Amino acid sequence: MLRGVQLVISDAHEGLKVAARKVLGAGWQRCRVHFQRNLLARVGKTHKPVVSAVVKTVFAEKDRDQAHARWREVADSLRERFRDVAELMDDAEHDVLAYMAFDESLRSKLHSTNPLERVNKEIKRRTNVVGIFPNREAVIRLVGALMLEQNDEWAVSRRYMPMEKLTAMCHDESETVMIAAQ
Repeated sequence: MLRGVQLVISDAHEGLKVAARKVLGAGWQRCRVHFQRNLLARVGKTHKPVVSAVVKTVFAEKDRDQAHARWREVADSLRERFRDVAELMDDAEHDVLAYMAFDESLRSKLHSTNPLERVNKEIKRRTNVVGIFPNREAVIRLVGALMLEQNDEWAVSRRYMPMEKLTAMCHDESETVMIAAQ
């Protein structure tokens, strides 16, 4: 049986980071997609493709130590021309690479909040179709039904994460959380 929360993935909201640690006792992962958007906002339009490509080389690394080493190389290579980018990378290294503490087969599912954002978009789309709800309970029924449908899809037809890996993670929970929280 799965229990507890080991890693919270979100944008860089200080309150969420503190809550993940204090309330849930979990590590925190900065959403890689949001980080890249924040990073590219500090670069002129003509330089975005190059900076993006260089930063993405970090995420191609399979080994945690190599990813951190590559992160440092990239930050240092950008420092002279893009000081703001390098400083953001200095501050965000452990937050963005927290997912590297987990099993390699799970990493692609842990680095971003995109699946949750897709669910939120679907909720918005379906509630917009209805338009005006007669009462709060009607909204709860619709959204609840959508969440049950999503749960069934992830649990049965398109299992999001392999149960064997998650169960194994539960047994190594304290080690993984400590690594992710670093």
